Amino acid sequence: MKIKKRTVLNVLLIGAILSFFVTPLGDFSKELLNKWFATTPTIIKPENRGQLSDYDWRLKDANWDFFSFEKSKGRVVFINFWASWNLPSRAQMDDIQKLYEKYKGRVDFYIITDEERELPEEFIKRKGYTFPITYLIVGDKSPMELLKPPGSYILDKNGRMAVHQKAISDWNNDTVYGLIDELLAAK
Repeated sequence: MKIKKRTVLNVLLIGAILSFFVTPLGDFSKELLNKWFATTPTIIKPENRGQLSDYDWRLKDANWDFFSFEKSKGRVVFINFWASWNLPSRAQMDDIQKLYEKYKGRVDFYIITDEERELPEEFIKRKGYTFPITYLIVGDKSPMELLKPPGSYILDKNGRMAVHQKAISDWNNDTVYGLIDELLAAK
């Protein structure tokens, strides 16, 4: 029995499509597609920026110790809500790492998850990320809307929201760098 070339091509195409959905290669491919289609976050005009009511927010650090968001009062802040299981969250982590490397020590970074420690720590270690993980205390009050992953904020020194992004974003670009430089330079 002779197999037609077209039949072989169809079987290969079906195999490739199935691998996209049911194998680790598929997860990698979907993550890559998310990265490719991520856009620059929308910057809110200064006159339209919402203001934090306060900095009263209790969180946990990577050592599982409680701390107060109050320590970021008067500083530029980057906040990202993420989860190790959330594909768009994972897709933007390389960009967030680059942003962290560029502004470490000058901007406070809160990469916030509501997961237990094991999965996020394993993910961060496997990827080699060095940004600090912050753990949300579920049920505690927050000075802002808690966004679903991969939501993010950038706050100026006065607690005004320069970015309020509810979707995956490209954080490694000149627009974001320009905004952060501008916020850092402001009095």
